Amino acid sequence: MLEEKNDNLQEADGKLGIDLNDSSNNDALETSISETTTENKISLTESEIENTEVEETNHQEALDAITNSNAEESEDETLKERHDIPMQDYDTFSLDALVDELKKLVNTDKVMSVKDHIEEIKKSFSLQFNHLIEEKKEEFNATNQDPNEEFQYHSPLKSKFDEYYNIFREKRNAHFKHLQTNLKSNLESRLAIVEELKELINPQENIKDTLKHFNELRERWKNAGAIPKDKYNHVWNNYHFHVENFYDYLHLDREARDLDFKYNLEQKQKIITRVEALVNETDISKAFRELQDLHRIWKEDIGPVSKEHRDTIWNKFSELTKKIHDKRELLFESQRANEQQNLEIKKEIIAAIEVLATEKVGSHSQWLVQIQKVEALRNEFFAAGKVPGEVNEQTWAAFKTAVRNFNSFKNSFYKDIKKDQNDNLNKKMALVAKAKELQESTDFGATTPIMKQIQEEWKQIGHVPKKYSDKIWKEFKDACNHYFDKLKEHKSEENTEEVAAFDNKKAYLEAIRSFELTGDHKTDLDAIKLHIETWKSFGKVPFSRRHIEGKFNKILDALFEKLSLSKKDSEMMRFANRIDSLSESNDIRKLDNEKIFIMRKIEEVQNEIFQLENNIQFFTNTKNAKKENSIVLEVRKNIAIHKESLEVWKDKLKQLRNLNQE
Repeated sequence: MLEEKNDNLQEADGKLGIDLNDSSNNDALETSISETTTENKISLTESEIENTEVEETNHQEALDAITNSNAEESEDETLKERHDIPMQDYDTFSLDALVDELKKLVNTDKVMSVKDHIEEIKKSFSLQFNHLIEEKKEEFNATNQDPNEEFQYHSPLKSKFDEYYNIFREKRNAHFKHLQTNLKSNLESRLAIVEELKELINPQENIKDTLKHFNELRERWKNAGAIPKDKYNHVWNNYHFHVENFYDYLHLDREARDLDFKYNLEQKQKIITRVEALVNETDISKAFRELQDLHRIWKEDIGPVSKEHRDTIWNKFSELTKKIHDKRELLFESQRANEQQNLEIKKEIIAAIEVLATEKVGSHSQWLVQIQKVEALRNEFFAAGKVPGEVNEQTWAAFKTAVRNFNSFKNSFYKDIKKDQNDNLNKKMALVAKAKELQESTDFGATTPIMKQIQEEWKQIGHVPKKYSDKIWKEFKDACNHYFDKLKEHKSEENTEEVAAFDNKKAYLEAIRSFELTGDHKTDLDAIKLHIETWKSFGKVPFSRRHIEGKFNKILDALFEKLSLSKKDSEMMRFANRIDSLSESNDIRKLDNEKIFIMRKIEEVQNEIFQLENNIQFFTNTKNAKKENSIVLEVRKNIAIHKESLEVWKDKLKQLRNLNQE
């Protein structure tokens, strides 16, 4: 860029275009730049002196900004390339986006042009990643029950970032090593040129030969290369001091000097024309960068002008420089205003997170909503952009504290859940042990209800820690499946027998329908009992065909009615047959229900007898009751009926209990 601008400004070669420090920067090196006579001196008021000093200070600030930038870039010319890559607000990038951007920048050969960009990316990545690590560590500490287990977190994203950053660092180190070697060599070359300038002032030499040598030194100086920035001003000041001496010596050839002054004036006027156009440039940063280059050309490539034009042209150049500098300052002020606005946004986000860190919720689903809210606020925080540098660390610390407090609040909830889950784990492990213990049992009648009960209990127990969930469920499921597979095989074997039993009972049912009583009580009773025993000997029938038992019981009921049995005997025989059927089916639940039903009936009958006996006492205790009336007789009859019924129920209960003992 510098060479292009220089070519546009220069129209001829071989001129004496030597850099001469301006009056603003190097008053000590200028020789009587602005001589004034006593008649021209003006007495200034204190206010005017103050204003003049302020104006000079403002101008100096603008010039210093240019000088400092050029001094830095003089050491490493690759720094000029950084202007081609705009600096982005990397704080708004996600971790993935930062890694992608780093990869793209590392692949460029312009190492120093991306140095500041990569350091900003590294800073943003470190802040976000450290924040992520803190969150993961807090979650680990909240859920980990093993004190010997250390926190570990592996991030492929961090590995990629380190890989790309190491590539950049190697390139940067190689660049610096090469640069240091060149800087030292270039410095020695420039110092040698200054020494040769000292020797140019020799009256014995031909002026034309001297001028030729001078132009050769000028060309060598121009191509000498970069030097350390801390030597920049010192070397340039020495160079210009001896150039000044040479120009003083040129008064011997005034025509040649005036020609060079004229050429230099034209070049500087062209620069001023270009700077006047830059004042109206909308891209302030672009204008300032080009202004840097124009200052470098003014200082390094173009020599001095005659004293009569020196102050005028320099003051005009510095005034235009100040205008661009002022516009740049306004841009910075606007950026600072945006940063202040970003600060207010981030304060509101922090306050919102602090509120969420105090809202109590009582379920996992509600906490998921809270976590999503914080994650959204976290993304808004990083997307809000930069804040003023002086409060950046403070703002970041406040954000981390707010998120940490929320996580602690959340983790306290999950600690309680973790305790419950560990309790649930112990309960389920006990069920697994019980299921494994019973999985080989062949007592299917007793074991099946227990296994079903275990499965129901499992359903009622809540969640267990995730890392144990799959393992313990598999163990439980395998044990249950193993048992019920065996049960299925057993039932499959039994089905053949049950179908045969059904066929036998069906044929026998048709035979018993034609059975007739002989009229002899004992003979008929024995025959009925034999039918019952024969029916039982056939065994169980398939569950879906148990209706045949009801048909047999109806035939028995009809026979008992024809048989002159007491009501109690008839009832007990029916009951015995029914209980035998339930026993054969191994239906423990129905047997238990039958027992509960009988016990309730006994209690009801006893209460009824007690109430009737109380009523009898009321009637028989009257003094005038000489004999029992019809009401009393009816009550006594009911009492007798209830007592007979009570005996039947008690016998049934006794029979059931005897069955359980067997």
